[in-house]
Amino acid sequence: MDELIDILKGIHPEVDYETEEALIDSRIFDSFDIVTLVGQLTEEYDIEIGPEDLLPENFNSAKSIYELVCRLMEE
Repeated sequence: MDELIDILKGIHPEVDYETEEALIDSRIFDSFDIVTLVGQLTEEYDIEIGPEDLLPENFNSAKSIYELVCRLMEE
């Protein structure tokens, strides 16, 4: 999870990722941020994030992103 938080802070360092649960819904992350994040997650964790995974609920919080990464690493 620490690596993920570091990646997220590289995108928006001002956000408290421990408590924020509406990264998409509050428009903290825009589409460019998601493209950047997906690229970094793919590289860091050696996973493939498909179009079916690009849902707001998968990217609204650090926890939901971490759960997505863990699920994809298991596949």
